[in-house]
Amino acid sequence: MLNRVVLVGRLVKDPDLRYTQSGKAVANFTIAVNEPFTNQNGERKVDFFDCVIWNKPAENLANYMSKGKLIGVDGSLRTRKYDNKEGKSVKVTEVLAGSVQFLESNKNNKQEAVDYPRTAPQTQSEPIDISDDDLPF
Repeated sequence: MLNRVVLVGRLVKDPDLRYTQSGKAVANFTIAVNEPFTNQNGERKVDFFDCVIWNKPAENLANYMSKGKLIGVDGSLRTRKYDNKEGKSVKVTEVLAGSVQFLESNKNNKQEAVDYPRTAPQTQSEPIDISDDDLPF
């Protein structure tokens, strides 16, 4: 079975970052995705997708992306139920994001850009002697 969602769209508002009682970061966000075609009046339909992402990617999203920024989301659909304040059962379908790609820079970052350490240059290794008969393809 397959459950995969890939979306490219713009953040409707700033991500909502929270922490669970155990200290795990979770961010909820909504993206707007334009349909690739227009209707008879020349208007494009827009779909809105509620998403959730966990842990360090949630913190990165909240710290570096804001309303209106273009992002890519790769994840899966999930449905969950909960009881609201009135005691009624509510069913929610949302995208559980496995990863989010920042497709546009945020010039007004909430934090300074992180300077990641550079990796050491790769040294050239010795060639491997493998015959074509040993390859699996």
